Amino acid sequence: MIIDCHGHYTTAPEPLQLFRDAQLAAFKAGKALPEVPHISDEQIQESIEKNQLRLLIERGSDMTIFSPRASAMAHHLGDEAVSKQWTSACNDLIKRVVDLYPKQFIGVCQLPQSPGVPIKNSVDELERCVNELGFVGCNLNPDPSGGHWTSKPLTDESWYPFYEKMVELDVPAMIHVSGSCNANFHATGAHYMNADTTAFMQFLQGNLFKEFPDLRFIIPHGGGAVPYHWGRYRGLADMLEQPPLREHVMKNVYFDTCVYHQPGIDLLFDVIDLDNILFGSEMIGAVRGIDPETGYYFDDTKRYVDALDLTEKQRTQVYSGNARRVYPRLDAKLKSMGL
Repeated sequence: MIIDCHGHYTTAPEPLQLFRDAQLAAFKAGKALPEVPHISDEQIQESIEKNQLRLLIERGSDMTIFSPRASAMAHHLGDEAVSKQWTSACNDLIKRVVDLYPKQFIGVCQLPQSPGVPIKNSVDELERCVNELGFVGCNLNPDPSGGHWTSKPLTDESWYPFYEKMVELDVPAMIHVSGSCNANFHATGAHYMNADTTAFMQFLQGNLFKEFPDLRFIIPHGGGAVPYHWGRYRGLADMLEQPPLREHVMKNVYFDTCVYHQPGIDLLFDVIDLDNILFGSEMIGAVRGIDPETGYYFDDTKRYVDALDLTEKQRTQVYSGNARRVYPRLDAKLKSMGL
């Protein structure tokens, strides 16, 4: 079985974006927020079957861990009430995708974060999505300000109420920022990579996993700059008198394979232990075109993993075993389906 740990609903039907535009316009004008529009099953089916489901089948995968479009979370827009309404609408739409295609998609939620609002205010939505909607994890934004980094580091105690709920529910979080409103940082080319790398360094500097040994985080996009500079981070851990990274961080942190060229995947697997790598593609995401050097889509990451010299056991571990271990609610769901 091949499980893609990193998928977003980037092709959601147009009424969702029209609602978002109207919602933000109402907020700006000081008016009541609009009602969430009705989106038909047929609209959802058309958006999925022509896009994510088609590519899932064509590229030989079986299931995607699916969440709302990351760049559209836009936690820096509006206020807490706006974020809550928008988040609920997006998560409910993911639930409908999963209900329509339960063998191909399973849900992960966005959170109603807002700058300056305590993360404990996001706990209710996490509980709703896990306990009522059957989701298996969440996307956690370390920078709701959209590129200005006004939040405390992820190791700060202000995050603890949310971590406590993650442990209680036994769900992991993917560290995933949203859009950038800082002109210095292109959203997908800089802000995302910055966040991936920054989150890892925060974990290295702190002692979060002594407090929460059962926490699990996925750092996407291949771990940002971390694998390429692995020696630097090993050296920093030594200089900061922290334990070796394998003990200090890597029992709790995992990277995906959203790296869009073969040399990058080769490096990832050369440097990072196989236990810490989950297959992911983020298809129809940040990079959607065809690589002129290969003639294949950049985000067809299965092609790169297939080219590695792995045993069948190792391949199974990367394609499904690690995901089932990191997402135990996913594993339970698959077992209930006889998989």
